[in-house]
Amino acid sequence: MASEQTLDDAVTAAAAAGIPSALADLGALVRIPSIAFPGFDEAQVGRTAAAVAELAEKTGVFDEVSIRRAAIPGTDEVGKPAVLTRRHPRNGRPTILLYAHHDVQPVGDESLWDTPPFEPTVRDGRLYGRGAADDKAGIMAHIGAIRALVDAVGPDFDLGLSLFIEGEEEAGSRSFAQFLSDNADDLRADVIVVADSTNWDATTPALTVTLRGNARFTLTVRTLEHASHSGMYGGAGPDAMMAAVTLLSSLWDADGAVAVDGLLTRDGETPDYPEDTLRAEAGLPDGVQPIGTGSILSRLWNKPSLTVTGIDAPSVRNASNTLSPEVAVVVSARIAPGQPAAEAYAAIESHLRAHAPWGAHLEFSDVDLGDGFLVDTDGWAVAEAREALAAGYGVAPVDLGVGGSIPFISDLVRAFPEAQILVTGVEDPHARAHSPNESLHLDTFRHALTAEALLLARLDRRGA
Repeated sequence: MASEQTLDDAVTAAAAAGIPSALADLGALVRIPSIAFPGFDEAQVGRTAAAVAELAEKTGVFDEVSIRRAAIPGTDEVGKPAVLTRRHPRNGRPTILLYAHHDVQPVGDESLWDTPPFEPTVRDGRLYGRGAADDKAGIMAHIGAIRALVDAVGPDFDLGLSLFIEGEEEAGSRSFAQFLSDNADDLRADVIVVADSTNWDATTPALTVTLRGNARFTLTVRTLEHASHSGMYGGAGPDAMMAAVTLLSSLWDADGAVAVDGLLTRDGETPDYPEDTLRAEAGLPDGVQPIGTGSILSRLWNKPSLTVTGIDAPSVRNASNTLSPEVAVVVSARIAPGQPAAEAYAAIESHLRAHAPWGAHLEFSDVDLGDGFLVDTDGWAVAEAREALAAGYGVAPVDLGVGGSIPFISDLVRAFPEAQILVTGVEDPHARAHSPNESLHLDTFRHALTAEALLLARLDRRGA
């Protein structure tokens, strides 16, 4: 029997040989504008689902490959198509479920893209295109890792293996919980790998061990029954914009730190992360200062944040000498890991109601909540993943906190409490996911695919 090192060498070589085909298939997926938001062509999401199902079928390892949908609770709608596959374990081996999503963000202002967003373009060691990093590269890391395992050990391995490639993550995963309930038997696994996060940098892998939660809502501020002339009534009649700006400013202190009683901070150690790195990665111009207090990573990983992400008000072009009766804003809150999102939202709503100026009427709607995530780092799967990442990248991995949120992970935890959940990713800090000129660092992708192939090989040798 071949030694473990010999097998790992074979897997590594197979992964390297499979990179060109994996990138070619990734390019084909990027060309499909699979935006799951309302108002976009839903058929494109169906196209990517079919393409991913075909890629899974061609690996030749699954007992079943299907495209499934689930109802959206409380509506007459169904969710977007997801790909679900299953290979049953043999000889006492564990089962691993590999998650990614095939839908993408809208492109926004296309004039801000250097190259067409749905035409994959390689430039300076990066592959540019919407979804090239988030998260079609995650799909191809999974497919490429499976191909490498088959090439190295043959198709008759014992590891239980499933793919769950979702079709509406960017649009809120509205049918996710129902999908888990409907397909619980086919999704149940000992280990779940969520390939939808980032790495420390382009050469250093990371295992995401904390994620902030989220609370997103629309706030409508109303101060007048109708619009009024600003010359005739300005100075006495309260303008809704004035009220909204005054109210929103109460959410932060003079340092820009969140100033809402009841929002908690997690106590946790963070690695060194200099201000210059923040400037380079977040794009702070000269003279603009970071906000908040404490170490920079504590602000990003362990403290809450509040951002106004949208506003409905008269535009500059349509400005007139009028007192606005009503203004609506979207507020996006990130919640410290460990605090329930519902509790945090209640604190924010209470703060806003208490600080409403001049008796302004407030309305809260479109509330969307997601709990954060804390990994039990003592599990055996975490140890296996760390060793695979170190071998795949040639650098020891970093335990990472992420300021963003992946709300569906809390659904996975509730549905499968016995599963060990590993949050990994193919992105680096310059991927610009959700932004113009999204891109994938090609070497990071190569290392991520190799590391996942090695993880599959390690689990194939392990008893459940």
